[in-house]
Amino acid sequence: MKYNSVFDIIGPVMIGPSSSHTAGAARIGLAARNLFGKEPTWARIHLYGSFAKTYKGHGTDFALAGGLLGFKPDDPRMSKALDVAEERGLKVEFIEDSAKTEHPNTARLIIGKDEESMELVGISIGGGKVEVTELNGFELRLSGNHPAILIMHNDRFGAIASVTKILAKHEINIGHMEVNRKDVGKEALMVIEVDQNVEDDILKELENADHIIRISKIVS
Repeated sequence: MKYNSVFDIIGPVMIGPSSSHTAGAARIGLAARNLFGKEPTWARIHLYGSFAKTYKGHGTDFALAGGLLGFKPDDPRMSKALDVAEERGLKVEFIEDSAKTEHPNTARLIIGKDEESMELVGISIGGGKVEVTELNGFELRLSGNHPAILIMHNDRFGAIASVTKILAKHEINIGHMEVNRKDVGKEALMVIEVDQNVEDDILKELENADHIIRISKIVS
């Protein structure tokens, strides 16, 4: 039998009004910022289903912006995030998209700064919990509720082994791992959820492993 914690029952600590539309949206925005590795200067956000219909009334707009600014769901500045975004030079455009999606609380974030950009799809699954289901065209399943490392690498023999060997050396336990590639021998993406935050010196060691292109992380 699965037991829920008290936080699963009463919901997350957050700035309201909705755990799904506000706290979940904030976590999607924060995951996008973490994976991008910096604060973007522009964002085009496509909203689908329930998000598209109620995003203004339920605070999905300011929550997504707040996440991109680095605000956690309980940050008291959250309700003013759109104003803060304007002050910081972050231009956010919301697009009500009518395309069908598998989940009603879905957002596609296209964010960028200078010549860099990134595209991410996130869904809010309830109670403030989220999943990232796509990153730059790669399908994945990332909860956002645990520390994680995302490793872009060349699809070559030994790439995965070189990463897991380093994590094992530093006694970092892997809770979930998946690998996705667009084609044989091309770029591939490792998604590794771990039990503790990975320090920057370990990330640097991972960057120097065989066939690694780029590493991003999500902290808990």
